[in-house]
Amino acid sequence: MKNVASVYDESSAYAFIRTLSLPSLRPTVIRCVYLIVFNFFLRQYRAAWLPGRVPVSSVDHPLDQKIPFVPSWVTIYLDFIFFWIRMITFLLRRYGRRAFDAVREFVESMGKLYAFAAESYRQNFSTTVRPFYIARPRFFLIHLLDPHLMCIPSLHVMVVIRTYTKFADILRSLNDTENCAALIAEMKQGALAITQAILFVKQHSVNCISAALYAMTRFDPVLFPQAEAEAFAALLFGPAPSAPPAHRPPANSRVRPSAAPRTILPAADVAAVKAHIIDLYRHFLAEGTTAQNWEQPLLNFMRAMPSRYSTFNFSAVTQAK
Repeated sequence: MKNVASVYDESSAYAFIRTLSLPSLRPTVIRCVYLIVFNFFLRQYRAAWLPGRVPVSSVDHPLDQKIPFVPSWVTIYLDFIFFWIRMITFLLRRYGRRAFDAVREFVESMGKLYAFAAESYRQNFSTTVRPFYIARPRFFLIHLLDPHLMCIPSLHVMVVIRTYTKFADILRSLNDTENCAALIAEMKQGALAITQAILFVKQHSVNCISAALYAMTRFDPVLFPQAEAEAFAALLFGPAPSAPPAHRPPANSRVRPSAAPRTILPAADVAAVKAHIIDLYRHFLAEGTTAQNWEQPLLNFMRAMPSRYSTFNFSAVTQAK
């Protein structure tokens, strides 16, 4: 068993190499990659290249204007993919064969997560006002690869929530939560940091977070019940939890949650944002109890919002920090 001070110390490349080299994991990984590419990239590009086949709703909220555009958060934002891949590396390197079944189930669930979210996307796309900012190369990559048509529910938030909740669940199944308590806290803080980042880089609206919380409760109500969803939202924009010295990331880290740029919002704005996220989540949840399909509350919400006929927004950035 390998001990590590932080999951962030693990290599993402190792997970790809190791899982693809194992016959017991390779088919699951290939299937997961296919579901991600098809449900996220192909569906969006088809809508961008052939507009009009599926409605597109503008899902911005006035509270979004309370949150500044802060380009320096982009490094944290782009870490959402490596966030869950590093977790796989940690499990394989620490537990070896004992973790094979858990890794297979987690990777399989990640592919299912993308397909689950697509049940909403295939009926109604959604977008927000996203500044056309390419002064930093990472933003150029974002604009190149993401047509920005899948805002509700936010897959970024769904992915990081699935990662931190499943991480704790897997460690419970391996009877190792006590030894890894600091790592579990670190993963949850990472999920919070990435969720905040999507707001600071203007990839999503506050509405999209509520929708993602609701989607995750419907996807796995055992690991992400209402109490956990509301507790997660309540921690947004809060200080990072303290950790023992052995688990504190180095000061020069660029992707760890403690390395997130310090961005302070007025307390009143933070309270308003969190209250809205929780209230809208509760609305979706209440409506979903009588809906025929889990995605119906999200579809009703999007169809009540203004239509967006243009798939791209080239608004200028005047206050980038």
